[in-house]
Order: sequence, then structure tokens, then C-alpha cells
Amino acid sequence: MQQVISPQFAQQESAQNTAHINDMFVEVDGVQVHVVRAGKGRPLLLVHGLVGSSSNWRRNITALARNAGVYAIDMVNMGESERLADLDSSFAATAGRVVRCMDALGIAKADVVGHSHGGAISLMLAALYPERVRSLILFAPANPFSRRSESLIRFYNSRLGRRFARWVPRLPKWMHSIALGRMYGDARRIPEGSLAGYIDGLRVRGTIEHILSIVSGWHSEMAKLAEVLPQVDSMPTLLLWGDRDRAVDLSSGRQLQRNLRNSELRIVGGAGHVLFEEMPLESNRMMLEWLDREETTGLLTESVEGRPSARPRKQMQSAAGVMLIPSNL
Repeated sequence: MQQVISPQFAQQESAQNTAHINDMFVEVDGVQVHVVRAGKGRPLLLVHGLVGSSSNWRRNITALARNAGVYAIDMVNMGESERLADLDSSFAATAGRVVRCMDALGIAKADVVGHSHGGAISLMLAALYPERVRSLILFAPANPFSRRSESLIRFYNSRLGRRFARWVPRLPKWMHSIALGRMYGDARRIPEGSLAGYIDGLRVRGTIEHILSIVSGWHSEMAKLAEVLPQVDSMPTLLLWGDRDRAVDLSSGRQLQRNLRNSELRIVGGAGHVLFEEMPLESNRMMLEWLDREETTGLLTESVEGRPSARPRKQMQSAAGVMLIPSNL
């Protein structure tokens, strides 16, 4: 296991006087996987989205690490992890690599936080390896019910779209800024350094080809995810959505929530697709409250063997404009 200190996170630590935050690399299937590690306690695994990396969670790690052992991973072929040609990009294969990364880190079971494509991977992980997942927190997870990105998927599966994708890392900064701004409910909330966090990894050879591989199998993989969703039915799941999400439509979140009977959907007014970056204080509060409640509930459930937890839930509105929608239990 290789371990270094990340200058980016070191600066954050110095500025906020936080607990120690480390970069490390673990070997998974013969390749080096980058992990940002912070805090101690119950393992919390952070899984980024399609064009993201562990750096996307930089506004959340410090707060989460006060109560948990946080592990933000860069998926193979993304972020600072090693690139591998012809990697199997299916949801099941990717979930398997996440499990082997957990093995390398000595994590038997974790609460899993996933965003967008990483949310779809987290759902597949919970379906195929339920013994490794304690609960799910999903920020606008890509799901079989969303149709909002259909035109983009068709475009990037065309010859012209694939050629354009290979040019994306070379596009001028102003064009990247516009694209990132669409992922926010309000582009004025984009924090300094966010754009680089998304673009730097795209410039590493092999990244774009990996993304195109994921996009090429998008529909077939979503069909497979739909098949296994019943296996996630009882998994404690918190769904978090911005009501201005332009990537994964909120209506699909409502349908997903109806299909996961042990889930809650929280909708944040004015937020876009990257809620945890755009509104980190509110996102951190919701995650910590959920994790604290799940820890307490888990202890109570374990004391009554074979009896599922029963948590009566009420719809409520918080002062921050967050609507809580209970499951159909």
C-alpha cells in the first residue's frame, strides 16, 4: 500500500484545522487505485460520478470524517487511478472492482455514498454484494427510469459524438465552464477548483475511451440494473436530489424511491446535479443525520434477532427547503 499526502487536501486541512487526510494507492486486479482516506470509525465509501474523481468530495470529506472512516476512491481509469485498456466497464464488473478495493483496504462492510453513475454502481454493489453494504446514500443516481440524458447518449454513441468526445479535453476553459454550470442549480455557487477536478482526469490518456465504453453500454446496463433492483428493496437508502437537476430527472428519483421500499427521498430546492458540491453544508448535515440514525437503528435491530426495523416516517419540510418523502412502508 503506497501512501502520500495530497497537496490539495493538505491545504484544506491546514485551512480548516481538520483531522489528518491522506492520499494512498491500493492494488486492485494488478492496477493502482487512488483513495483519499480520512477519519476513524465506521467505514464510509464515496463513489464519484461518470467524469468525476475523489476530488469532487473535497467539500464533504472533512465533515464526514468527524464521525466515520472515510474512503473516497477514484475508479479504475478515472482520477488519479491507473488506466487500463479494454477494461470491462459494465456495472457488475465495476461493482466487483469496488469490492476488491474494499478488500485491499480491509473494509468488511461500509455505508456507501454514490453520485450519478457512481450511484448506479452503488445500487449494483448493494444488489450483488449485500453483505458488504450497510446502507446507501445516493445523490441523483443514474437509474433505469431517467430519460433526461437520452439525446446525449445517442450523440456520444454516434461517430460524430465519439470524435467530439476525444476533443473535449482540449476545448477552451469557457466551454468547460458552461458545461459545469449546467450541473449546478446556480452557476454562481461553483467553488474555486471544481472545474480542474473534472477536467484534469479527462486529459489523461485512456480516460475518454473508458467513458465512451460506459456510454456505449448504457441502455443494456440500465436494463440489468432494473432486473436487480428488487434485491436492493430492503436496503436502507437515502436518495438526495436537487429540483434543478438537468442530468438525472427528479421524476425518475420519485419512481426509484417507490421501487425501494426502505428508502427516503429528500429534494433540495434550487440545487442541481452536484448537490454535495453546490450545497455542501446542507448535504453534509443530511448525510450525518442519516448515518447517525442508521447506526442507532442498526444497533436496535441487531438486538431483536430476525426482526426487521420499523421506523415510522413523516413527510416534513426543513428550514433549508428540503422536502422529505417517506417510502411506501
